[in-house]
Amino acid sequence: MSVSAKTLDKNEYFYGHKACAGCGGSLAVRNVLKVLGKNAVAVLPAGCMSAVGFNFPQLCFANNAIISTFAGTASMLTGIEAGFRRRGIKDFTAVGFAGDGGTADIGIQALSGAIDRNDNIIYICYDNEAYMNTGIQKSGLTPFGAKTTTTPAGSNIHGNIRPKKNMFEIVAAHDIPYAATATVGYMNDFLNKVEKASKIQGTKYIHVIAPCPTGWGIPVSDTVDAAREIVDCGLWYLAEYENHEFKLSRDPKTFTSVEDYLRKQARFKHLTDEDIKIITDSRDKKWEFIRKNWN
Repeated sequence: MSVSAKTLDKNEYFYGHKACAGCGGSLAVRNVLKVLGKNAVAVLPAGCMSAVGFNFPQLCFANNAIISTFAGTASMLTGIEAGFRRRGIKDFTAVGFAGDGGTADIGIQALSGAIDRNDNIIYICYDNEAYMNTGIQKSGLTPFGAKTTTTPAGSNIHGNIRPKKNMFEIVAAHDIPYAATATVGYMNDFLNKVEKASKIQGTKYIHVIAPCPTGWGIPVSDTVDAAREIVDCGLWYLAEYENHEFKLSRDPKTFTSVEDYLRKQARFKHLTDEDIKIITDSRDKKWEFIRKNWN
């Protein structure tokens, strides 16, 4: 069944949380749990979603949820899946929600191990492109040029000097059963990938762009627009990896302006025309490779 606003579960499994207005991460968690249903068991490491979802004495999850160590999202998912299976319980989904730092930096070892074991779990990285919960520090998924508290923009160095890690292709290199990229800007695509992942045996990874208005420097009402525009301008692609093959989910015939996308965000306002040309050229080179080598 195709997931849409009309078919989505009307029950709420993540509510009453303390996330900032316009939080893309909370939007992702809320809707994923609507797809997976009441028997989903959620694991969340230290990060935005655990900080806003577990506020003693209030728990903002209607289904089972637990905080893991910062590095241990995937390993705790392994234990939950093994424990339920050992008890003969089959009607459940072990799902992890970890941020970009908890995935691409601190949690990458445990994630790699889970994929190597092919544990039957779903791992979702909600990517807001920095350590937002602790003060907007650079992570391995912070894009080139972005200003953070640890990559300030000065006269000599214009923000982050390193490119964003490609976690989608890193996990695909493990020959994972299923991996996908998504964005809260194209919600139907995201949620249909979650549903598809729930029906596949083994380790599944979904990487979803989830803007943070505070860290990105955009109005709280622009979260979905920004999450859509990053795809439309070609700086993020929607794709799947399955059966040893990469496949685009969306192939824009023309791109919207990279400069317009960047200039709307305070974290990029310091960029020069030369910086924007570097970013645009990098986009074009990546898309040339994708269209030549992927289905």
